[in-house]
Amino acid sequence: MENSKFFGIQKELELNEGYQKTYKKMNELLPTLPRSKGWWLDQLLQYQGFWLSNHGIRGSMLIDDHFNPRPTDIIVATSPKCGTTWLRALVFSIINRNSFDFNDHPLSKANPRDLVHFLEAHIRGDRSTVSIDGLLSPRLLSTHLPYSLFPKCMTDDASSACRFVYICRDPKDVLVSKWHFANKLRPKELPPLPLEEAFELFSNGVSHYGPFWDHVLGYWKASLEWPKKVLCLKYEDVKKEPSGCVRKVAEYLGVPFSPEEEKNGIVEEIVKLCSFESLSNQDVNKSDTRSRQNPMSNSDFFRKGEVGDWVNHLSPQMSEILDKITEQKFQGTGFSFH
Repeated sequence: MENSKFFGIQKELELNEGYQKTYKKMNELLPTLPRSKGWWLDQLLQYQGFWLSNHGIRGSMLIDDHFNPRPTDIIVATSPKCGTTWLRALVFSIINRNSFDFNDHPLSKANPRDLVHFLEAHIRGDRSTVSIDGLLSPRLLSTHLPYSLFPKCMTDDASSACRFVYICRDPKDVLVSKWHFANKLRPKELPPLPLEEAFELFSNGVSHYGPFWDHVLGYWKASLEWPKKVLCLKYEDVKKEPSGCVRKVAEYLGVPFSPEEEKNGIVEEIVKLCSFESLSNQDVNKSDTRSRQNPMSNSDFFRKGEVGDWVNHLSPQMSEILDKITEQKFQGTGFSFH
């Protein structure tokens, strides 16, 4: 028994040492990377073609070295401000629809980010976060990482572990949403980020996990090559036909709605539960609990949730420039926001 106990401690020490090696590698790499001004406090660093914060790079490297994927893993993937909260809620509700009563649902008591764990934040190698390895299958995880930054064991083979559900959005609305979000997070001692400056950063590809267009194309191309592994949704389509998109996600995840569920209106119940109006009006999502340790409060993730709000903020010239970039980036790919 003592030998068994010692072996367990030894394995734990080996695990900690492995994480320490990754952190050491990261600390040696960071000073060598190109830098740009961030949107709130942090600088952004260019890592393998994308602009990430220190936390994003750390998450990518730890996933590469230490994440053990399972065939049942479901990963909700988004570029920031593309409907992350909404998609987390939808996937959670679809997968767990037989486990909870809609009148007393976890989404009425917890923000979707507390129900679908953010992969980059929960693979730190310390005891202060939820252990991803300890989660029951199917594990629902969330990420902002570009597809190309995941290890090959997660992306190369159509039969390998992990399925990705990805959602993207018109870049003009993404820019406006991100600009509002950034100004919520900026410390009070800093002036607000001007829209003109946010536009320059975004259009040059310098935004968290950007360039935005490269992020979209990574998942889009993967969905064409491995349609059973990567599902791409558009925010505008989900907004227009939410019930159809819920059915599409359920079918893709291998849990289609039965005729009885359809008859009982389960699809409509999920759409209603996960709607912007429903989620934003939950008491848990009205809270403003920012701190130095956690600068984001639940209320920060709900603003308008509308399609086309960019017209109230962007000049015609800004709109034209972004549309031109989008057209050039997506030309010949088969992808379009229209």
